Amino acid sequence: MAAGFLPMTPSPAGAATINGTVEAHLALTSACSINGAAPNDGSGTGSVDFGTLEFGTQTSLFSQADGQVTDSGTQGIAIQCTPGTDATLTFVSGANDTNASAGHVHALTDGNSHYVPYDIFATSQRTTPLANAGTVLLTADGTQQAIPLYGRAYGAAGLAAGTYADTISVTLTF
Repeated sequence: MAAGFLPMTPSPAGAATINGTVEAHLALTSACSINGAAPNDGSGTGSVDFGTLEFGTQTSLFSQADGQVTDSGTQGIAIQCTPGTDATLTFVSGANDTNASAGHVHALTDGNSHYVPYDIFATSQRTTPLANAGTVLLTADGTQQAIPLYGRAYGAAGLAAGTYADTISVTLTF
C-alpha cells in the first residue's frame, strides 16, 4: 500500500435498509374422504370404492342371509368431511333393481337370469330397508364417522348354484 492512503470502508451513514413483506395465501375447499381416500381432485368430483356388502357362502336352499358393508376389514363406511360441511350419503340404485322381487329393493344376479332379492339397512335390526335414493345424513364436525350398513338377502325356490353379484351406485354430496 502506498504511504498516506488508507483503505476505504463503508461508512454507517451510507448504509441502507429496506423492510418489506411477503404475502402468503392458501385457499381451502370443502372435501370429504371415504375409507381414507380423498377421491376428488379439487373439482368436487371423483370416484371411490365405498366397500363391500358380503353375504358369505350359502346353500342354494337358504332362506335368508345377513351381511354388513365392510372396507378392508372395518365395519361400515368411514367418512370424514370438512367441519361445517353438510354431507349426505345417497344410495342411488342397484344394477339389477328391476329384477328384485316384490317387497325388496335390490337383486343379485348370477348373470344367467337368476336373481336373489336383497335389501340394505341403516340399522342392525334390519327393519326398514333403504329405498333407492335413500339417504344417510352425516354430522358436519370434521371427525371421521363410521356409517354402518347392513344387508339381508332372501332365498327362493329354484335358485341355481353360482356366484351372485350386484353393484349399488352411491353418491356423497357435500
